[in-house]
Formats: sequence, C-alpha cells, structure tokens
Amino acid sequence: MAFRGEGASGHGVLMDAGASVGGADSAARPVEVMLCSLGGCTGMDVLSLLRKMRTEPKRIRIEIEDERASEYPKIVTKLHLIYVVEGDVPEENLEKAIDLSLSKYCPIANALAGVAEITSEYRIEAA
Repeated sequence: MAFRGEGASGHGVLMDAGASVGGADSAARPVEVMLCSLGGCTGMDVLSLLRKMRTEPKRIRIEIEDERASEYPKIVTKLHLIYVVEGDVPEENLEKAIDLSLSKYCPIANALAGVAEITSEYRIEAA
C-alpha cells in the first residue's frame, strides 16, 4: 500500500495507508498530502506577496481543518485555513495576501474551491 509519487521536479513524495487497511503506516495518507500541498501553495503565495509589500513575517504556518462526506468517495466538503503569522505584519497586508492567494494565485485552492467550501482566518503573533 506504500507509493512514491514523483513530479516533474524529480522530487518524491511518500504515501502509505494505515495498518487497518493493509498498509505499514510508514508515510502520510494521500488526502493528507493533498492538504499539505494546499498549505504549501497558499503559504508560498502569501509569503511572496508580503515580501513584495515589504512586510515579511518572521514565520508563517497554515493550519487546515477539513470535513469530508460520510459516503464514498468521502470527498472533502469543507476546508478552513488558519494562517498564523509571527512578526510585524499589518492586518490589511495579510488580509490582501490571503485573499489574492485563495482567489487568484493558488491553483490547488482554486481547484478545490470547485468541490469544497473554503474559509479562512488569520492570527498575528508577536515576534
């Protein structure tokens, strides 16, 4: 049940299933990888946009809460992204960067928006 995906960059991503379904629990599940991809995609967008606004945070973390349908194929129906930013970042800059990422720049968010409700919030913490 373990798979290694490899993209055009040549870098691999490991995936596995839990022991209860025949896997060895040696890597993340495919849906977890998809959610991590979403976090990485929008995180890179937000960081890039904040850098262009000359308000680069010291740290940024995206927490993702998901809900899935109860019936197969158990698609993701809701996603809530929580952007936790550390540093002196004006709220208006962060709001604009998040909005631009989710509505325009992040292809993963835009693809998922076709099937899941996506909401977000942010928290700015002192450096």
